[in-house]
Amino acid sequence: MVQKYQSPVRVYKHPFELVMAAYERRFPTCHLIPMFVASDVVNEETSEDGSTIRVERRCALDVDAPRLLKRIAGVDYVYFIQKNTLNRKERTLHIESHNETFSNRVIIHETCCYSVHPENEDWTCFEQSASLDIKSFFGFESTVEKIAMKQYASSIKKGKEIIEFYLRELEDDGITHMPRWSPFSCSLSIPSILFSSLTDKLDADYIKRYLGDLTPLQESCLIRLRKWLQETHKGKIPKDEHILRFLRARDFNMDKAREILCQSLTWRKQHQVDYLLETWSSPQVLQDYYTGGWHHHDRDGRPLYILRLGQMDTKGLVRALGEESLLRHVLSINEEGLRRCEENTKVFGRPISCWTCLVDLEGLNMRHLWRPGVKALLRIIEVVEANYPETLGRLLILRAPRVFPVLWTLVSPFIDENTRKKFLIYAGNDYQGPGGLVDYIDKEIIPDFLGGECMCEVPEGGLVPKSMYRTPEELENEDVRLWTETIYQSASIFKGAPHELLIEIIDASSVITWDFDVCKGDVVFNIYHSKRAPQPPRKDPLGTHGITSPGGNNVQLIDKSWTLGQDYSMVESPLTCKEGESVQGSHITRWPGFYILQWKFYNMPACSATNLPRVDDVLATLQVSSHKCKVMYYTEVLGSEDFSSKDFLLSRFAQSSNTSYSSTIIVLPDKTIKIPFLLRSSVQKP
Repeated sequence: MVQKYQSPVRVYKHPFELVMAAYERRFPTCHLIPMFVASDVVNEETSEDGSTIRVERRCALDVDAPRLLKRIAGVDYVYFIQKNTLNRKERTLHIESHNETFSNRVIIHETCCYSVHPENEDWTCFEQSASLDIKSFFGFESTVEKIAMKQYASSIKKGKEIIEFYLRELEDDGITHMPRWSPFSCSLSIPSILFSSLTDKLDADYIKRYLGDLTPLQESCLIRLRKWLQETHKGKIPKDEHILRFLRARDFNMDKAREILCQSLTWRKQHQVDYLLETWSSPQVLQDYYTGGWHHHDRDGRPLYILRLGQMDTKGLVRALGEESLLRHVLSINEEGLRRCEENTKVFGRPISCWTCLVDLEGLNMRHLWRPGVKALLRIIEVVEANYPETLGRLLILRAPRVFPVLWTLVSPFIDENTRKKFLIYAGNDYQGPGGLVDYIDKEIIPDFLGGECMCEVPEGGLVPKSMYRTPEELENEDVRLWTETIYQSASIFKGAPHELLIEIIDASSVITWDFDVCKGDVVFNIYHSKRAPQPPRKDPLGTHGITSPGGNNVQLIDKSWTLGQDYSMVESPLTCKEGESVQGSHITRWPGFYILQWKFYNMPACSATNLPRVDDVLATLQVSSHKCKVMYYTEVLGSEDFSSKDFLLSRFAQSSNTSYSSTIIVLPDKTIKIPFLLRSSVQKP
């Protein structure tokens, strides 16, 4: 006889997407269900548009049955097959389960459904039903039926408590909202040293190869934090290795790790740190007098960096370069360290996420305790600790002199406790004996100045000539320039005085790409095309263009006598951009000629009825300082030869849609190129 069971409809006063996030936390095991021993994903499929996900799991249950019955049946666990179909577009989850164990004697079939409440779209309904058909079970049919009824009743009662438990856990993690699915919410990210493709799945081989040993809890924290970044962070998502560093730095506390990681991502964007290795060139004084450099690797395969701090003229470097230049140099060292770790991971076939630093203090004396130099050192430590956690695997301090405790007292409070545990300090020549340097570095690569046979190319340093010192005013200007001199240009925009950029296109089907941040005010972004080149702006204040440059970095190209539709045409719909937004996009050119990118002051609709004459408008612009916007922008043109017809159609489709996109990667036979589609995100203002 077939027994059928139907649970009452349960209602969660939470949106469907949040309930799904809580439901996913039940896997692969759930401590709230002791009988739920394990689960393995045996198959997973995702539709082309990402709206439908099908997952098949094999679950092991430790059924609460008498020992005698288990012995007769010859099993310890009962295995079930569970098939989930998540339709993110329709906002439904259908679950079907059936038993794999004893399927020829007992047939258990269960169906569950999560769906949106018919009267409140911010609530979620849950329905559950099951059937039990016992054909034969060694004469224990009645006992098995009672056990099945007991287990099912228990699961019905426990189910709601479990979801509510994980909903509270999400709230404790700071997750109170999950975005709804949209057709283009599963875009690809831009790969680089720190950034990789978005994937929710971590298999055992990948973890072992690239991340190392992780407990289930640590793996869960990594997946949850990465998933949160994918759904909330507007921009590039760091690689798992980088996210893991921040989790380890905060002992896998999700809230703390998320906070410092987001702060670091904002900092990287503001100061263009992702481009540092490409744009930073060390001044000659650093090349000659900075006593540090990379030197092979340690016994664990970690990149080895050597710093002869005792030979460095810290006062001379600070006086010749300034704090910011030294900081930039140290950041470039850290970026290079990340790159070398990635290379060594491939070379040694195991995860290498940090490096070893060897600091030789021979020659350290009181001149190194010069107050401005110590101040610069403390600031460098602060920035590195905040943005490169868990990148230092070991710090070997050799030949520490008597003055070292004074320096240590000054800097140690600024060093994270976990980092301090990685310090090994040797006084005098103690590093040469047992437990010394040879325990961490192969004898063949110990530098010659430490008694080894390997020639080390690290500069010997010496005193920086005073003729190279700069005045305080020069140092201040240099420090400002270093943090603003990037691949991005800045422009001021005034009411009545837009900023315009001219791009000449020779071949049709070329791609103009742009990336700009609205630092102040609101702007309207336009793209125009003209068959003839605009005349260069006149420098007289009332020349061809009426006005030229209320600010030194404002350029106007479109002549006031030009008529839209005759002399030039608009090729993209105007885009209104608010203060603090970051906008990336691309345009595939249909014709050769001259394209003008324009950033224009955004007039509030309430003010649109006021039509001042052009001269009055100009005077108002010059007199009212609040009528000023500022943008930082970067543009690039990709040639038509880089694209196939398929890529062209893909890009055109992205342009014609009103939906936000992130970048996509197109791989050609001999190169990989990036096409950034329209993407809008909030960023912290510089």
